[in-house]
Amino acid sequence: MLEDKRIIVTGSARGMGLATLTAFVQAGARVVGMDINDADGEQAARDANALGPGKAAYLHIDIADQSSVETAFQEAVNWLGGLDVLAHPAAIQAGSAASDVSVEDWDRMFAVNVRGTMITNQAAYHHMKAAGGGSIINFGSISGQRAEPGAVAYSASKGAVHSWTRSAAGAWGMDRVRVNAILPAMATPMYQEAMALLTEQQATESFWMNHRSIALGQEYGDPLTDLGPVMVFFASDASKFITGQLIPVDGGQTNTR
Repeated sequence: MLEDKRIIVTGSARGMGLATLTAFVQAGARVVGMDINDADGEQAARDANALGPGKAAYLHIDIADQSSVETAFQEAVNWLGGLDVLAHPAAIQAGSAASDVSVEDWDRMFAVNVRGTMITNQAAYHHMKAAGGGSIINFGSISGQRAEPGAVAYSASKGAVHSWTRSAAGAWGMDRVRVNAILPAMATPMYQEAMALLTEQQATESFWMNHRSIALGQEYGDPLTDLGPVMVFFASDASKFITGQLIPVDGGQTNTR
């Protein structure tokens, strides 16, 4: 389905980025995975190549640093021969309280999640415009749609990603560059590690806040089998008339308006 597609995936070392990289290669694409975690990123590319039928490579990136992004994207485009798709799962997540979140923690969250989205999207857009169009797939969150008293900086950053996605889609549509955001609820290794550390009371609170509303079984999804096919669709020409949308892939946990 993705034969001849040239794709960059950020945050490809673990979790949803790894699943996205794997799904794209299994669909026949040529993919450059990027991450700040080089050991796991290189292993992810090797594992994807063993599966085929597409091909993967790996490059280091710091998505909050413009020079790093521009250098990595240019190197990727040189290897790929152009750019058709950017999938951008890379982000950080941390708890914070409205009453005492520090300026340093706030700025770091926005540097990675918001500035990183802007910089990577801009770099992708310029390469895609030259090629006649493409698909940018950002990652939002239910946290950007609802009150998050325990993670205010993360919530605000994802709300900003949602707004950026809609605005970039409006700005770049004439160049046939579409921009959408996926809002996933996936049982990534990071999620599973966090759940294992919860007390019984915290686990109960998490169930009522996050799991109870998941209509399809009250469980988070599998990154490869539940998210992967959606990513393939948005990377493919089948989604060529969809842009500016926030797409929950969460089993019915939330909706968007």
